[in-house]
Amino acid sequence: MKRLARRAAELDATVLILGETGTGKELVAQAIHAISARARQPFVAVNVAAIPEALLESELFGAVPGAFTGATERKERDGKLKVADGGSLFLDEIGDMPLPLQAKLLRVLQEREFEPLGSNKVVRVDVRIVAATNIDLQERVAKGLFRSDLYHRLNVLTIKLPALRDTLSDLPAIADTILEQISARTGHALRSLDLGGLAVLCAHRWPGNIRELSNVLERAMMLADSPRLRAEDFAPILSLPAEAGPASLAGLGVRRLRDAMNEFEHSALQAALAVSHGRAAAAAQALGISRATFYKKAAKLGLKFEAGS
Repeated sequence: MKRLARRAAELDATVLILGETGTGKELVAQAIHAISARARQPFVAVNVAAIPEALLESELFGAVPGAFTGATERKERDGKLKVADGGSLFLDEIGDMPLPLQAKLLRVLQEREFEPLGSNKVVRVDVRIVAATNIDLQERVAKGLFRSDLYHRLNVLTIKLPALRDTLSDLPAIADTILEQISARTGHALRSLDLGGLAVLCAHRWPGNIRELSNVLERAMMLADSPRLRAEDFAPILSLPAEAGPASLAGLGVRRLRDAMNEFEHSALQAALAVSHGRAAAAAQALGISRATFYKKAAKLGLKFEAGS
């Protein structure tokens, strides 16, 4: 994902970011802008789904005085495309854009020009579009809810962000970073995770992904008395009952701890082997465990490696 983001920054191409809610699509868009040649120019973000359809056109393309009923402006109002001129425009939840506006956006992508609402004056802009969505655009195209030509224009370079539950090996590093950010922002003492706390977090399904993890960590950090966050600090936040059987835990989106830890270890060892090109000694060193422990865990999980290397 990071390799594709760096490539997108170098090429100045239109980017489509796919991922579930809470996976950090806007952060990736900001990172692409920050390492691109446009970094000194504006980065403007618009959540398409958060703006009423009647106002979205003027929000994006601007409007002239009297362009619509109730307009009180006495001078032309610049839209977000004009504000982002020279920089990047991030369109979040692009799948919710109304069909009439899709045609105007397509013109921007093809001709780098548009007409403000109520005007016949053509405005030219130099802006890079970064779009994001958590829905299947191809399915919306098939249903006639999204223009196929716009989809193909957006789908120049696609970056798919993984769900947190699919990258559990990253969870400890992500959690440490979030805890540091919370401490710096709030002034509270920095907290860390003990093994029990980490195990509970790895067992959760994280439907809200990193956004949900950040919320859970901040709540635990505010309420816990110990400098290390333990399993019992997360149980009430994640709504885990004091006594629950497998069925009730599964209903709450919680997996068996053994399954979660096995998945976590598999992801961690696999990532270490990939970085070390299959060399067991280097992978064990990267993970901070002995070679013998690495051999045992890798054999148990069925991973292939270069023994004695």
